[in-house]
Amino acid sequence: MNSIAASYTQASSRPTALSRAGQMFIAVFLIIVLEGAVRKWASSSSTLPLILLRDLIAVGLVLYAWRGGHLRRQSKIAAAMLAWSCVVFGWGLLQLVGGESTPTIFIIGLRFWLLYTWFAVAAAASMNEADYRASIWTAGILMLALAPLAALQFYSPPGARINTQLEGDEGDVFVAIAGVVRATATFSFTSGYATFLGMVAPIALGLLGARKRTTRQQVFAISVFMAFVVGTLVSGSRAATITSAVMFLAYLFGRLLFSKMRKKPAAAVAVVLALAVAAVFAYVFQGAIGVTQERFEQAAAAEDFAGRVLAILFAGPGIYDAITWLGSGIGYGSNLATYVRTGANAAFALAETEGGRILLEGGLLGIAFSVLKVVVVTLGMAKSIRIAAKTNSPFPMLVWLTASLAIVTWSAIGQLTSNALLGIVLTYALLVLRYPRFEFFPPRASRT
Repeated sequence: MNSIAASYTQASSRPTALSRAGQMFIAVFLIIVLEGAVRKWASSSSTLPLILLRDLIAVGLVLYAWRGGHLRRQSKIAAAMLAWSCVVFGWGLLQLVGGESTPTIFIIGLRFWLLYTWFAVAAAASMNEADYRASIWTAGILMLALAPLAALQFYSPPGARINTQLEGDEGDVFVAIAGVVRATATFSFTSGYATFLGMVAPIALGLLGARKRTTRQQVFAISVFMAFVVGTLVSGSRAATITSAVMFLAYLFGRLLFSKMRKKPAAAVAVVLALAVAAVFAYVFQGAIGVTQERFEQAAAAEDFAGRVLAILFAGPGIYDAITWLGSGIGYGSNLATYVRTGANAAFALAETEGGRILLEGGLLGIAFSVLKVVVVTLGMAKSIRIAAKTNSPFPMLVWLTASLAIVTWSAIGQLTSNALLGIVLTYALLVLRYPRFEFFPPRASRT
């Protein structure tokens, strides 16, 4: 009786309505995913207004968490972020005085280096379980919507209306191989869709492995997983393909490793079924797999794949020789700064890789930032593995694996969409630490 009463109390005490923080988080999430569609197919002049709107909502969430005292729930992380923010602000002022930056570039730098990290801390501190669950359902529904769109783009010619922008033409469309586009879904550039797939991977796999109590929940979880598999197969992106494969293998390994001993046979059956579903879709979309394989072969002939990976992880050749102690100015290497300076969407000003931009923008500060990333990834992964072992679920590990890949490889201080999606990923990573025993599909409270 006591256990039943405790379960009832816990279920009935769960908040069921979205808080203000949850509403703002989901609003930012939706703008990130849908702004590219508005830009491509409705109004090309909507870019800056939509970016400004989402940034203002992000700032509003930070202020909401601060004024409401929610940051005390993440006091150590908030204190570390405050210290880091002071360092970045002070170094940016020093670059400004040293003639390496301008006020506009400085403000852009603060946005890229700080805003969406603060957004993640504030969201994770102020969101309740209902917000957390609603955000996961939002991500799943978006995956269900984007996968068919990406498939339609993949199987349509480059010149089709669904693949071109309002003021663009067929020549502006990126292709995986001749005649086959790299799907962008609702995003305006290929990297946006690739990073979205990376962001949604632990959610799709977590839903698949979660305990379901109704047929509706089972259908939703399986549908999101299937959409994720299809969306990856038709992406035409090497990064999305590799990341998704790594995440899927990590899920299979974690499902077997972290399940309770008496449930390992059931976990093994679930792993076999997941492999079977993936195999079926691989057979159905073998043409898409062939395109991706040819994409890998063409890229391997044109560049050193191992060298590219090393450049992504450790900056790249020539970067270390070009570093100055003060740096070129935080924000200078971003696509937004390039647009402000030149009025054109040109290539990144300093470097193509995230590590290179950090070092060249920040100088000594960039070196400190790179070290800080390693510390965050190490601590987060270690903590998530301990939580996964205690909760018998691979989901915490998968979230932090995605966060680690995003922190290290995404163009977070260079590209607007990647920067904002990293904030979403970090929010989920911090929520895992705050709600270690979170249930995707909680039991409903009894009415008797």
